[in-house]
Parts: sequence; structure tokens; C-alpha cells
Amino acid sequence: MEKTGIIYGINGPVVYIKGKTDFKMGEMVYVSSERLVGEVIGLTSEMTTIQVYEETSGLKPGELVYGTDSAIFVTLAPGILDNIFDGIERPLSEIEKQSGAFISRGVSVDSLDTKKKWKVQIKVSVGEYVSGGTIIAETQETRAIVHKSMVPPYIEGTVIDVAEDGEYTINDTIVTIKKENGAIVDLSLTQKWPIRQPRPIAKRYGTTQPLVTGQRIMDTLFPLAKGGTAAIPGGFGTGKTMNQHQIAKWADADIIIYIGCGERGNEMTQVLEEFSELIDPKSGNPLMDRTTLIANTSNMPVAAREASIYTGITLAEYYRDMGYHVAIMADSTSRWAEALRELSGRLEEMPAEEGFPAYLASRLSAFYERAGYMENLNGTEGSISIIGAVSPQGGDFSEPVTQNTKRFVRCFWGLDKSLAYARHFPAIHWLTSYSEYVDELANWYNTNVGPDFTECRAKILALLNQESSLMEIVKLIGSDVLPDDQKLTLEIARVIRLGFLQQNAFHDQDTCVPLKKQLLMMKTILYLYDKASSLISYGMPMSVLKENKIFEKVIAIKYDVPNDKLGMFDDYTTAINNFYSEIMEENA
Repeated sequence: MEKTGIIYGINGPVVYIKGKTDFKMGEMVYVSSERLVGEVIGLTSEMTTIQVYEETSGLKPGELVYGTDSAIFVTLAPGILDNIFDGIERPLSEIEKQSGAFISRGVSVDSLDTKKKWKVQIKVSVGEYVSGGTIIAETQETRAIVHKSMVPPYIEGTVIDVAEDGEYTINDTIVTIKKENGAIVDLSLTQKWPIRQPRPIAKRYGTTQPLVTGQRIMDTLFPLAKGGTAAIPGGFGTGKTMNQHQIAKWADADIIIYIGCGERGNEMTQVLEEFSELIDPKSGNPLMDRTTLIANTSNMPVAAREASIYTGITLAEYYRDMGYHVAIMADSTSRWAEALRELSGRLEEMPAEEGFPAYLASRLSAFYERAGYMENLNGTEGSISIIGAVSPQGGDFSEPVTQNTKRFVRCFWGLDKSLAYARHFPAIHWLTSYSEYVDELANWYNTNVGPDFTECRAKILALLNQESSLMEIVKLIGSDVLPDDQKLTLEIARVIRLGFLQQNAFHDQDTCVPLKKQLLMMKTILYLYDKASSLISYGMPMSVLKENKIFEKVIAIKYDVPNDKLGMFDDYTTAINNFYSEIMEENA
């Protein structure tokens, strides 16, 4: 018999049922005859509280609420990649067929295509003992990714029947197992998993490999590890979304999950249009072959926004369990926190700082803690890296969402308004940003890129910090009074800023730069600094050094040296040596 309750009160997306019900905490329910999706978020003997993931206008007391006996879950099967979902895993393309450009209420569509037949290779045989995570079948989901269907966690037993290799839908039984208690379990290509519950793992590893993005300031100065967490906070127009696009395009992750959480509709449209046209540089296939988009725009119901990041992270955990490295872009967690605030206000909970609920910090930590480099139940290794954008009002980093995010992420790419307005992109400021992964990744960089990588990085950062302290003096009394060695520091810092930190996303050679080239660029800049310092120590004035065009030539390296012709850096070493010799001869 179906469990039901009768609506007593409605407050925006929050619905109340008076009296005792048989519903469970966290249970998914359908509200009214329109079957609006909701979730039980509060239970007492007198009252049941439900948050509805759709618009509730027109609902009235007395309508029925139907129980499902299961938590809010996602369907996990082939067909997730190269797809666009809303916040509760409903495919937008199917919704459009039913209700047009805007999502109508109570629209009911299957999360994944249940009629499509997939070419399946069975990987287990009769008599084999299997447990949670064991790969039972493989399917070529897209040109880039092989989908590995697994035994759901917490299920184990002996295989008693297997299907032949062939074409099956996601709900067809392909393997039958017998549990130790004698129960028979039919397994298909599909699993269902509650979104708020992390999927189990065998072991968590340390973070010793970087997530290479091809963006110099990220890879060199403030690296993110595979399985790490990063935040990109910044005011309006500082380039949060653009940075996430660049990482999504170029990061060396196997799978990208992009969550547009409460973003403006036009921004999400841009993401959808761009991603569908992009070519994956690794395979030459469309980037969408290894990407899933979750679009929950600002005009969609606020409660579904709150669920969208859990939907995204659960999909990521599923692919991690197959042994893939997944990168998640959450854009933006501020909008998600605003959804929490709105729901908390409707529930009349005691507000904390700036009206956010008292549990903001614990919800943020629970989300970021689901990242990591793991050993999976089947013995494979996989990782989830989370890059969360934060949109503080007015670019104020002291507000609660940014401050609480800083507590739980280990990499902080602080975007600066003045850099963005000066057209310096990426607008990541080197003085406000930091990465706690530097020491853990040092060994990898020194082994795989060059033994002097971390040393060069430290020197570059030191020069930028020196520039910052000198600029305080320059602002007061001008640069003319500075001694020549300090003038040189300012000039080299300018070369670092323009030639190394600034990067052009629309230039074919500069949009993504390999680590070897990043190291050679640093070495060239530092070599120029050493040679120029020698000249200054011999009494050559900075005005003479600047007459030579060598500083501009080194700035232009990023465009002039193709990524596949790194031997050309020798020409720059020669040019710097010639610059040194010429100045010495002319002024000897």
C-alpha cells in the first residue's frame, strides 16, 4: 500500500504535513497529483517537512503527498557522458521534447535512455565470486571512455548465470548472482545511488600528482593535486567561469563534470554551446565525449540548486570507481549557499552570519571532503578533484562562503578586480593566492619536469613579492629615486607578469602550455635577470639596459616559441648572452 500524507501548509519550496506519517528522513516523495519531486528534510511526531525541487505555486492544502520508500538518488549507467541534466538528473533534451524551452512542473522523464541498446562485453564467468566494485561488463560509452559496469557496493556472492556478449538496454539482466544467504540478485548495467551518501572506497591516498591544467600561474605557482580541492573566488567580471572553462578544456583529467549551479542562463548557454564545439586535444574527438553538464540556472527552482552539487559529485564518484580521474567544476558554490539560506529562512531556522544557516560550514566540508585520490573497491585507482567557484558580493573575500571555503580547500586562486580591469587574465593575484600542495608535489615536478623546477618557482615568487614592496615606495616618491638593482627587479617583475603570468586563452600556442615549456620560460627570465644583475653590479645604469629590446623579446616568448619547438629557447639564451656582451663592449 502506498504511503501518503495530506498537505497542511506551503511556504515557497517548503511543504508541511501535519500529524504522524510513515515517511522517513531523507525520503523522496511526490507532491500532489502533478507529482512534483520532493525530499523529507524534517520529521517530528506532529509535523513532516518536505522541500520540493520544483515550483510550488498553485499547490493548496489538502492535496496528497506520495512516499517512495527510497532516498533522492541518481541512476548510474551508460549514457551519462555527452549529456546535459538538470539538478536532479533529468536530461534537458528529453524535457525539451515534452515541455519546450522551459521546464514545466511535474515533468517525468527517465534519467537515461532505457530503450537504447549498448554493445556489452561480459567480464565475469559462472562460478566466479564477486563483490562490490567488481567489474561485470564493459561498454564503449563514447569514443573516449569505456564504461565499466560494476557490482553495486555492499552486494557479494557467486555468479550463477551470465548473458552472452551482445546488445542490451541498461535495464536488461546481464549477470545473476547468488548471495551467501541464498538470495538471488539480478544485475543490469544500472545502479541507483543516494546523492547525499558518499560511495565507499578501499583506501585514501596522499596527493602526490598534480592536475596539469596548461595554465602557467596554476601549474607553476599554485598547483592543484589530483584528488585535491581548489576555490576560485572573485567579484563580477573577474573571470571565474572562464578559468573553469580553461581547466575543463585542458586539464589532464579523464572525465569532466561541470555543474552550473544557479548561474545565469546566458552563461550556461555559452558553456553548452562552447563545449559542444570543442575538440579534445588528447583524442581529437569532441570534448563532450568525456564531459557531463549539470545545468541548474538561476531561474530554476532554488531547492534543486541545493541538490545539484550532490548529483554532480555522485556521478563523479561512480566514474572514479571505474578507475578514472575526474575533475568537477562547481560554478558557483555561492549560489548553492544562497539556496541553503533561502530554504533555512523558510524553515525559520536561527540564522548565523549574513543570514546563512549555522550548518553552512559543515555542508561545505561534507562536499569538499568527497574529493581525494582513492583506491577503489575493485583495486583500481581513481581521483576526484573539485574546483569550486565562489562569487562573493562586491568581491569581498571576508564574507562567510569564501571564509568557510578557505577552511576546507587547500588551493586558493584569488581573482583580483584590478587585474581583470587591466585586461590581465587569468586575473589570479599572486599575493592573495596560495597552494598547500607545493611541498607534496615538489618531488613529482623535480622528477618529471626538471630538477630545478621548484627552485625556479621560488625565485619567481620572491621577485614578485619584492616588486610588491617596492611598488609601495614607487607610489609615494616615484621610481626615479630607486637604485638600479631595484629598478631591475621592477623590470624583471614586469617581464614575469606580462610574459609568464598573463596568458591568452584565444591564442593557439598560449591557451595551453606544457610543463616543459613553462620551466624553460622561467629559466630564460631568470637567466636574463642574472645577466642584467651582473651588468648592474659593474655599474651599468638601468637606462642603458632598457635601450636594448631584450626585455620585450623575452616577454614575447609565449607567442614566438611554439609548444612543440622547445629547442628555440637556445636562441633566446644566445640573444641574452649577446645583449650582455654588447653592453659590456659599449660601456667598457
